[in-house]
Amino acid sequence: MKEKYITIVGFNHYYGVVPFKIGKKIKCVKEPNNPYDGEAIKATMKQIGTVGYVANSPYTVATGTKSAGGIAHKVKKKFTVEVMFITSSKVICKVVDGFKEKKGLELSEKEARTPEDCELAK
Repeated sequence: MKEKYITIVGFNHYYGVVPFKIGKKIKCVKEPNNPYDGEAIKATMKQIGTVGYVANSPYTVATGTKSAGGIAHKVKKKFTVEVMFITSSKVICKVVDGFKEKKGLELSEKEARTPEDCELAK
C-alpha cells in the first residue's frame, strides 16, 4: 500500500509545537459529531490529550498530504501517525497503523478504470 501522509494543524490552540518530536507516535480519532467540521479528526497524545487536528482546508493541508476528509474513508475510527516533519504552522505525519481492510475488492491492473482503482490493483 502506498504511504499516506496527513497534516496536523491548530496546535497553537493547545500546547504549541513543544510536544511534537520527529518519530513521535500520535493517536488520531475521528470526531463525526464535531460542531465545526463533520469530518474532523483530532490528534491526541497520552498524558496531555488533544494536541491539534488533521487539516481539512485547502489552505492548511500541506502539499502531498491528505485532508481529514481525504483520509477518513481509508482509516478506522482510531489510527496512529508518526511525526515526520515539523514547521511553525504544520506537522507532517505518516499514517502507520489503523488502515481499513479492503473487503473483497481486488482488481487486476487491466480491470482498473480510475487512478484510485489502479492503487487497489497494486
